[in-house]
Amino acid sequence: MDSQHTTSSIKQKNHINDGALNTNPDIDTYALTIMTERNQPLAATVYRPNAEVKRAVMIGPATGIKRQFYHNFATYLASHGFGVLTFDNEGIGESLSIDLAKCDASLISWGRHDMPAVLDALQDEFAEATYHLVGHSAGGQLIGLMPNYDSITSVFNVACSSGRIKNMAMPYKLKAMGFMDAFIPMTNLTLGYTPSDKIGMGEPLPRGVARQWREWCNGAGYIKTAFGNSIHTHFYDELDMPALWLGFSDDDIANSKNIDDMTRVFTAMPVEKRFLDPKDFGVDSIGHMRYFSSKTYAKAPELWQMAVDWLNDKAPTIRQ
Repeated sequence: MDSQHTTSSIKQKNHINDGALNTNPDIDTYALTIMTERNQPLAATVYRPNAEVKRAVMIGPATGIKRQFYHNFATYLASHGFGVLTFDNEGIGESLSIDLAKCDASLISWGRHDMPAVLDALQDEFAEATYHLVGHSAGGQLIGLMPNYDSITSVFNVACSSGRIKNMAMPYKLKAMGFMDAFIPMTNLTLGYTPSDKIGMGEPLPRGVARQWREWCNGAGYIKTAFGNSIHTHFYDELDMPALWLGFSDDDIANSKNIDDMTRVFTAMPVEKRFLDPKDFGVDSIGHMRYFSSKTYAKAPELWQMAVDWLNDKAPTIRQ
């Protein structure tokens, strides 16, 4: 494994208070700029409890989702003693520093460069902790591209699946086909990027991200479709930290078939799967995105507590 990294980070100690749950005076929240090996600056936010931090978490975002989306959840983890770092992938949110049509970021570069740089920064910020990944969708899929993966003690993945269109149910399947097989190639060709925000699919996406997203969702095993083609080095067969995969019955994308399709790529990882019905928790709908919503927390705080319990109790403090 290549353990050499040339990342750096710059602290901007401006206190941030932009969410309903960030009212705890015992949490210091500040901005961080992280430089990747591609010499790309990533915007990040650190949540630091004013107490000894024994466990630290990086939250890997879903495709095209800005770090602010995870603010309330990150604050919740910090209020339970976790150091937390959220970030925008290259080309997303405040990590877009050039014309989007000129941005050459890809899903591969997110996993190979952005996520390792963020993990390095997490280790710099919380030097005496163990390190954990909370992955949302793509944020859990791409861990096998990280050359420094073995610094991660455990993984808690939410709505993380292959997103294979073939396994989706109608009528959502038609919507996915229209987005992936028509909207993405058409807008990439005419605009040089995919304005996914126009149809409620997060932030606009760099061309390479959207192209790989389309390719991988049209094959079995998502990223596995690129093995031996655009991906020649990966660590999916080596990841052996404990992982919890959390899915919901009303998620059209990360349904049970697609979760199984994704977890099969992690051949050495001991995976526990929990596939839940939101109505069992008094919540009308969670789907692919609303696990991290403060409204979900208000109705079913036990769902966020599930993450705390896993990170505290289910995963080992120190990997053997």
